[in-house]
Amino acid sequence: MKLQAKLMVSALLLGSLPAVQAADFEDSARVVRVTPQVERVNRPHQECRTEYVQVQQPQQRSAGGSILGGIAGAVLGSQIGSGGGRTAATVAGAIGGAVVGDRVDNQNAPPPGVQEQAVKQCRTVDSWESRTTGYEVVYDYRGRNYTSYMNYDPGENIRLRVSVEPLQR
Repeated sequence: MKLQAKLMVSALLLGSLPAVQAADFEDSARVVRVTPQVERVNRPHQECRTEYVQVQQPQQRSAGGSILGGIAGAVLGSQIGSGGGRTAATVAGAIGGAVVGDRVDNQNAPPPGVQEQAVKQCRTVDSWESRTTGYEVVYDYRGRNYTSYMNYDPGENIRLRVSVEPLQR
């Protein structure tokens, strides 16, 4: 009855207004179905962890024994031979002395060690989220179904603005 009264008042008002004006009024309708509109969004992020790996350390060697051995070998080699042979003996003595001096100097050096080293390992991981972007609302108004997209769920009933406009000939 309330709807009929509103329609009658609207019709009377329409008759008294110029033909180009429209009449609006509020009413309500029963919601038939609400369907959330869902969008899947990827928000990738970094996951990192620290691993420990074994790293071979280089052996620490001294050069002092090679230098002294080379000098001593050169001096001894220069005492041998004569002429061009003396030069060759000096060079051979320097090389031999350097090798012997290096072995003697580094024979008690600690063996090369192994040390743990931290290594950061990272990877990108997908992280999917579902996000509601709106609602498809189907409602029944005066025996007909209408569909509207809304940014909220209206519940069991929906408020409507009804516009009545006369047909133009």
